Amino acid sequence: MDGPVSDGLQSLIAASPWPQRAGLRLLLALGRRPRGARLLARAPLAGQVACSMLALGRYDDATVGRMLGWDAAGVVSRGRALRRAEGRP
Repeated sequence: MDGPVSDGLQSLIAASPWPQRAGLRLLLALGRRPRGARLLARAPLAGQVACSMLALGRYDDATVGRMLGWDAAGVVSRGRALRRAEGRP
């Protein structure tokens, strides 16, 4: 799980209160390294959080998101059409 942490994930972590922010940064640092991942395997819930956060960061890439079934522009256009159909602003 190499590569830089996405900007969206960085902003999510930055918006967290400082104790959680430090913990999330630690989990991500451990989850991105083979030895850290082995250490997290001893604490399955922490390992799951780290892997989930790293996977969440990949959704920021529009190409990856579309391959996984997430189309942000499509969601916005469907929402706007629904609001127009219901007469909402």
